[in-house]
Amino acid sequence: MTDVTRRDALKAFAAVGMASMLDVSAPAMERTLRGMEDLDQQGTPYAPKFFTRHEWRTVRMLADYVIPRDDRSGSATDAKVPEFMDFLMSDKDASEGSKTSMRGGLAWIDNEVRHRFGKTFIDATDTQRRAILDDIAWPKKAKPEFSHGVAFFNRFRDLTASGFFSSAMGWRDVQYMGNTFNPNWNGCPQPALDKLGVTYDVMNSRVDPNQ
Repeated sequence: MTDVTRRDALKAFAAVGMASMLDVSAPAMERTLRGMEDLDQQGTPYAPKFFTRHEWRTVRMLADYVIPRDDRSGSATDAKVPEFMDFLMSDKDASEGSKTSMRGGLAWIDNEVRHRFGKTFIDATDTQRRAILDDIAWPKKAKPEFSHGVAFFNRFRDLTASGFFSSAMGWRDVQYMGNTFNPNWNGCPQPALDKLGVTYDVMNSRVDPNQ
């Protein structure tokens, strides 16, 4: 198997899993991943095809609240997560339901901020934005009147995570070591075994939870 074929196979495998989770078609996910790869290689400014100018600014800001830049890696926008979302939303197989849900959710965010503070999400202060997000980020704690915002933010958060962790930056963030030969594996670390309450049965080469 060549490197190119292996890379394509891995992307196809990832597409099926992510597509199922995000309720999009596997072909749409594969095309999105290929489009992101082309975008990374070109290094040219991206013009959104689905989002309006205002929505684009909102998506970029909201994605960075979900995955901000830290001392380990860049933010969601650094990993081109908004571009990932735009590719998915503008794909020929994107459902009208997904598009309506995205647009409706972004409008809900703006309407809620406007109702409370008289501003749009991007014009609000950090404290004001966080007040809104705190009300929809925890489904079990959210009030019934925020159900639409909760549903939107759950999906937006999943899209953000999928876009980030399918990128090279995301792979590095989780210290992904796939396709790397490791000649010296010494088994599961002892602290992990202790936490699970299991030990190694060395003679039978298996983990015995009864020891």
